[in-house]
Amino acid sequence: MYFPIKNLTSVMPLAAFLSLILVNSHVSAAENIASYAEKTKQSMEKMKKKRTTWTAQDKAIMKAADEKLANELPNPGLPAGNKAPNFMLENAFGEIIELNKELAKGPVVLIFYRGAWCPYCNLHLHALKKNLPEFEKYGAQVIAITPQSPDKSAEQVKKDGFPFQVLSDSTTSVMKDYKLYFELPSELMRVYKEHGLDVEEFNGKGGNGLPTPGAFIIDKNGIIRTMQAEVDYKSRMAPEAIIAALAQL
Repeated sequence: MYFPIKNLTSVMPLAAFLSLILVNSHVSAAENIASYAEKTKQSMEKMKKKRTTWTAQDKAIMKAADEKLANELPNPGLPAGNKAPNFMLENAFGEIIELNKELAKGPVVLIFYRGAWCPYCNLHLHALKKNLPEFEKYGAQVIAITPQSPDKSAEQVKKDGFPFQVLSDSTTSVMKDYKLYFELPSELMRVYKEHGLDVEEFNGKGGNGLPTPGAFIIDKNGIIRTMQAEVDYKSRMAPEAIIAALAQL
């Protein structure tokens, strides 16, 4: 099943969602939803203010890059129903993590994100951290994948206290297997850098490859049961949608 979530909104009526997860919950679902939505709104407002320093040419370059990506990758993400491609990737502390071995423990919430430099990625990761106890009720764990180097991931994990695996797809092969891979145009890379955002500092020299943000709910048999992936980097699978998907496994 695919939940097309726009701007981090719920995929089901609020009342139905609350009835689903309030039983034996250690956190308030209503507070989580309100908090997540409000933080997303605040983050968008901050980004708008920061972009007041962008010239019309800068904005035109970004718009052109967005349109190019939408044309080249109109339906990103490996569809639900497919077998999840196995992978072996290095985590933030040099350990090799294999998907199939993790699936032997239970379902996996597989998250692809752009990097620690992305405020929307950080907002989503913190929301996942907050809702981890709810995921664990279904025996599920979160695994996050990013193109940034393990060193950068280690800095992020230590700083933000993420209790889940953060893996580095330095060769971009896993992003490609999950149909999420694209490359930032050189002009946009330059504009980003001029505004203090050096993607190569995180990915390594020449590292302009990124995933469109994606989330895959994979059952213990390795089948993708629910997914969301969109070229709009502000759109993510909200925690309540993940919980609803896990409840149906």
